[in-house]
Amino acid sequence: MAKPNYAFQKRQRELAKKQKKEAKKQQKAAENQSAVPEGTDDAAEATPPADEPADPPKP
Repeated sequence: MAKPNYAFQKRQRELAKKQKKEAKKQQKAAENQSAVPEGTDDAAEATPPADEPADPPKP
């Protein structure tokens, strides 16, 4: 009978934990993305994007 490879089992547990943590992080980020635009639509439209000047140059 082969002896168990504890290092492999530990690494698999660590990878599963890391994957679960990353999935939870992405889920929270998705929830934040869906929650943020609802309350800030007015403020986002009022301010121009950073790459566009607020007032165009006058000739």
